[in-house]
Amino acid sequence: MDSIADRILDAAERRARAGGYNGFSFRDIAADVGIKSASVHYHFPNKADLGAALARRYTAATLDALGPAEGLDWRSAVRRVAGIFLRANDIEDRMCLCGILGAERDALPASVAIEVQDYFTRLREWLSTAMADHPDAPDPVLVVAALEGALIQARVAGDPILLKRCVDSLTG
Repeated sequence: MDSIADRILDAAERRARAGGYNGFSFRDIAADVGIKSASVHYHFPNKADLGAALARRYTAATLDALGPAEGLDWRSAVRRVAGIFLRANDIEDRMCLCGILGAERDALPASVAIEVQDYFTRLREWLSTAMADHPDAPDPVLVVAALEGALIQARVAGDPILLKRCVDSLTG
């Protein structure tokens, strides 16, 4: 069974991926979970604590979903990362959490911004590890930037094919 803290994080993630860091309040989260706002504060004393925990959990879940980077050919590695973005768009109907938070970097508390930065660093490192023995592989920065940008474009246009075209272009 999920703990109250997990349910709070789930509710916060749904809201943040739809509306960013300022797209939710503790009151919203409490209503979503069916608890009092004070209970949210019990688990996460302030919004920065909640936001940082949210980004940490998202990073861990992403890396867990990607699995080991060693032994992959670079196209498989790019497709594996692309799967995270395709799932966000096609199944979850949401933005990448750290993508939407990253766009708000200047308005984020420092602790949240650090965790968002860590997400992107670790995602690029995962790709770098997978691509280490492949000199023809694209730059991990390009891959992540292209996928984040294509996810935004696909969502704005309401056309998931835009993201799929980007994946196909990256993996040729």
